[in-house]
Amino acid sequence: MNTKTINFQVEKTAESKINAVDWDNLPFGKVFSDHMLEMDYADGKWQDPVIRPFQDLKMHPATSVIHYGQSIFEGLKAYRKEDGSVSIFRPEMNGKRFAESCKRMCMPELSPELFVELVAKLVEIDEAWVPKKEGYSLYIRPFLFAMDDYIGIKPSDTYKFMIFTCPVGAYYAQPLNVKIEENYTRAAEGGVGRAKTAGNYAASLYPAMLGQKEGFHQLVWTDAKEHKYIEESGTMNIMFVIDDVLITPSEESDTILRGITKRSVVEVAQQWGMKVEERKVTVEEIITACKEGRVQEAFGAGTAATIAPIKMIGFRDEKFELPAVETREFSNKVHQYLDDLKIGKIADENNWVFNV
Repeated sequence: MNTKTINFQVEKTAESKINAVDWDNLPFGKVFSDHMLEMDYADGKWQDPVIRPFQDLKMHPATSVIHYGQSIFEGLKAYRKEDGSVSIFRPEMNGKRFAESCKRMCMPELSPELFVELVAKLVEIDEAWVPKKEGYSLYIRPFLFAMDDYIGIKPSDTYKFMIFTCPVGAYYAQPLNVKIEENYTRAAEGGVGRAKTAGNYAASLYPAMLGQKEGFHQLVWTDAKEHKYIEESGTMNIMFVIDDVLITPSEESDTILRGITKRSVVEVAQQWGMKVEERKVTVEEIITACKEGRVQEAFGAGTAATIAPIKMIGFRDEKFELPAVETREFSNKVHQYLDDLKIGKIADENNWVFNV
């Protein structure tokens, strides 16, 4: 489908829900804007996209996705800039990652260009829902799922691509306590860890619940084979500053999701002249650095939270408190830089901001 000739069918809501929103108390992911986008795949091609009022879906009980989990999604945000316009942060990277997820999950691909065009059109329609309050944003959830009404394990012949949006505040309200997980696994080599697919998140729920009962907000996942190497933290990439070096697990492994926020943090750090190491990171070296007081900063990086500071790392029967968040020079600085960039406070020298 050529993005220059997309035939958008738009059915606007008769009455907006926006006046009922409590903008000072926005729970993450529970308030939905007026419209949603749907685009079906059938007869070997994408059909014209439709934007219609936000509503429930009607599905056949045998719909393939319910039984076999052929589903992927993305997450990105739109921001209200200081001049009143709206921006989206690096949406083409989400589009590229979405295409990679499509390929791994045996689903029809959307080009990154089409992905961005569809996202931008829905945000344009619901532009009034982009919060004006600093620190708030419009969360955008594109997703694709199998639609065949057939009981049988095979790639579906029909699919539905959708996007909806949610005005949101902060994802994490406080610094995090995390536990290095050695028993359960998020992803294995040869699996689907690099794809943003629903089953990866479902598999994490039980071990995450066990960790929460122990007082941890998130788990730090390790490799499936030896539980020797650090991979991700909860729904985020994980990063450390040790001896003034930014250290983060390499994305060469197919068990780690390629993060847009992480990539941005790495590129900014390099532009600032900071030493960066993207490589295999062992549990042993992190624990040793904690014991020796050399871990200056640890944080998660992701779209939902941007930068989520980690205040404590748990490993087996030990807990290691990290330096106070307000003393952390790099993560606080890069967090502020990215926030300012998204709302137009500073120049966009890298052309990362897409203006709607």
